[in-house]
Amino acid sequence: MSNEDAVRRYVEAMVSGDLERQAALRHPEWRTHWPQSGESVMDEASYDQIIRNYPGGSPTSRITRVAGTEDRYVATPSGTLARVGGQGDFWVGEWEVTYPDGVTYLCVDLMDLRDGKVWRETVYWAPRFDAPAWRGQWVVRGDG
Repeated sequence: MSNEDAVRRYVEAMVSGDLERQAALRHPEWRTHWPQSGESVMDEASYDQIIRNYPGGSPTSRITRVAGTEDRYVATPSGTLARVGGQGDFWVGEWEVTYPDGVTYLCVDLMDLRDGKVWRETVYWAPRFDAPAWRGQWVVRGDG
């Protein structure tokens, strides 16, 4: 399986919340690091327990972009467009994650692949915020 196929399938598994498919697409030495909270998840079983025991139920994800070299666009199962690249061992995904309390965070997921599987991830979360009025004359407002 190419890295492009691995990332595309991983994206689909993330959107659908399919923990088993996610696990199958992760390298046996997979780890994820969450710099903002200073935590690392060191194995698949621990990640599975975090998601299954999340207060109020599992968060849901919506992929907004997966980027790599030689990008092209594909539709995920939810109909969201994702940009997927075809070469290299380093990929960047942009995600929206909505938590059970209704708060949505924008995420950046840095993914390193090894042997055609996701090996390392570093994920950053940021809440949306209102743009300050003082810089309005120099920007265009909106998600464009």
